[in-house]
Amino acid sequence: MSINKAKGNMYDWADYTHNPLGGRCPHECKYCYVDNPRFGRAKRYQGAVRLLENELKVKYEKPGTYFICTMNDLFGRWVPIEYINEVLSRCRQWPDNTYIFQSKNPIRFLEIMDWPKNYLLGTTIETNRSTWENVSYAPNPYDRYLSMKCLEAPKFVTLEPLLDFDEQILLQWIIDIQPEFVNIGADSKGHGLNEPDGGKVRWLIRDLREAHIEVLEKSNLERLTHEHRRFVRNK
Repeated sequence: MSINKAKGNMYDWADYTHNPLGGRCPHECKYCYVDNPRFGRAKRYQGAVRLLENELKVKYEKPGTYFICTMNDLFGRWVPIEYINEVLSRCRQWPDNTYIFQSKNPIRFLEIMDWPKNYLLGTTIETNRSTWENVSYAPNPYDRYLSMKCLEAPKFVTLEPLLDFDEQILLQWIIDIQPEFVNIGADSKGHGLNEPDGGKVRWLIRDLREAHIEVLEKSNLERLTHEHRRFVRNK
């Protein structure tokens, strides 16, 4: 059983991570960090979807922000609603914490009526273009955008790994979603993705801020922008 301190390329504003969902994720994103290039995929993230019974005994007693299911998609279309409700029920037992849930199938967020007291819902949008189809079997970014736009809840968007995009379209998507903030990051592991040039990235960051949207730049973005700007969200 384990609650881990958030570290590495994790969000700076998350304190802990916990992964009570096992099984293989059918999204099969090309850039997925669960597939370790040296050691492969851990056994707990292979096979059929399942709740990890030992992890359901974990108590979220330390106050802070918990990122739930960083190694899988709790809201994937293959996950039974009973599993989702079980995990959420555990979170509600410690209501003073904040819980982060992120999914590439955010339409399922709209099914949930009983969230923890303090929570944030996020999705990844790598690009507005169809080039995304070469890197993942997840629902396409346009569908994610539509779901997040309809969602009335505390929410954020992660543009990571950022792929090449159409400036005005992606900007308008984010404005339409009205997130509390946006994370922007680059590919960290050299997967050979179709990335934008630094000028386009800086343009997007500038225009998001001019639209009064908070932007959190991840340190790995420096490779694209040639600028090192690290922002830590206030907790």
